[in-house]
Amino acid sequence: MWVLNYSVTQKSAADPFERLRSQEFSRLDQQGQVYLDYTGAALYPESLLHSHSAALQSSVLGNPHSNNPASLQSTQSVDAARADVLAFFNADPDEYMVVFTANASNAIKLVAESFPFQSGSSFALTADNHNSVNGIRQFAARAGAHVRYLPLDRGLGVRAVAQQLAQLDTDAPSLFAYPAQSNFSGIRHALSHVETAQRLGYSVLLDAAAYVPTSALNLRETRPDFVAISFYKMFGYPTGIGALIARRSALKRLVRPWFAGGTVDYVSTQSDLYGLSAGEAAFEDGTVNFTSAVAVRSGLAFLSSLGMDRIARYVDELSEELRGALRRLRHPGGGRKVRLYGSPDHDHGGCVAFNVLDQSGRVVPYEHVEQMACDQGISLRRGCFCNPGCAEAAFGFEKAKTEACLNQQTAGAFSPRRLAQCLETHEVGCLRVSVGVANVRSDIYRLIDFLDQL
Repeated sequence: MWVLNYSVTQKSAADPFERLRSQEFSRLDQQGQVYLDYTGAALYPESLLHSHSAALQSSVLGNPHSNNPASLQSTQSVDAARADVLAFFNADPDEYMVVFTANASNAIKLVAESFPFQSGSSFALTADNHNSVNGIRQFAARAGAHVRYLPLDRGLGVRAVAQQLAQLDTDAPSLFAYPAQSNFSGIRHALSHVETAQRLGYSVLLDAAAYVPTSALNLRETRPDFVAISFYKMFGYPTGIGALIARRSALKRLVRPWFAGGTVDYVSTQSDLYGLSAGEAAFEDGTVNFTSAVAVRSGLAFLSSLGMDRIARYVDELSEELRGALRRLRHPGGGRKVRLYGSPDHDHGGCVAFNVLDQSGRVVPYEHVEQMACDQGISLRRGCFCNPGCAEAAFGFEKAKTEACLNQQTAGAFSPRRLAQCLETHEVGCLRVSVGVANVRSDIYRLIDFLDQL
């Protein structure tokens, strides 16, 4: 009753994603908008709102931490959502469990604060990582673990992962973390790194937030210890709920630094005693977002009805067409108008990072381009996208000069422009466009026409 019954038929000769646009995302064309920020957040289909509203109107849902009828109905809906998440990622329920979180960042923090880092541990991560993963280094360093970044090559990929990981000490519990797809360049990093790292003694945290909205992740083929996801990045609604998908054996190795309501079976204030709940309950702080769990089921059904393989092919086609069109943009004198980041030799998802160049080849400040795009109803993203490692590699920052400039910044007064002035460059950030199931080719044409007329 609560799962969206959505299907795409082949009866029409039109592109099924063109039909999807008119059926589920017509508000874009009605408002004359072009949405190209799918890596920031997916757009929700209209039917998902209707399905969720109907489910809530026909249900009586109470706090699941009880056994009354309303509470039991909430518990059943949350448990059903867990089962649907495992099924969507083809995860063995005997091996994996689902911990619902506020978002992917919260899922990552659960691992960061609970991983048993100690002297002799190593925390290895690629320089291409979201700051939510970079922040783990604070917990690791505080516990005496060695922190090591795997550098990026000129094309923003990572080379010789096995050789670099093998150089580190893993006598004590050690962790390797990387994104399945970069939220900066769109580069897909090999899922085989998971097994490589595990053979060398690491537990593996896979940040899949940018990957799973448009690519299938099969957890019977790729078996990381921890996977972080956000549902609004997958299907746009609801916000405020994500998940840590974890191997049962990996969760048992974590040591929680605190407890909260719902995470414990008992607590004594007369003595220093408490008992953590078993399984995922020990990691779900407070009350799970039980009303949103209903919508998670419908959102997963929506993507499943389209087919993740078909979504991946379509998004790959759109992004390749987009990259090709950007490469062909020229000034009247023949000079390139766009600089792309990320080598075409690497596998890419539906995310493209670039800067606009003026006729002399200098970078046009990205905030100027973004403002002009906003005036044309085009939504894209600017900055470094919470991924400083990719930015430093893409823009060729020199370590010593970067450190000196950052040390000059005062608390609360940092700005990219001040950093650019200190580094004596315009290139301290860039523009990012990313596509998903709501996009059609006319969106790409609108963007290219806009850039061509700048």
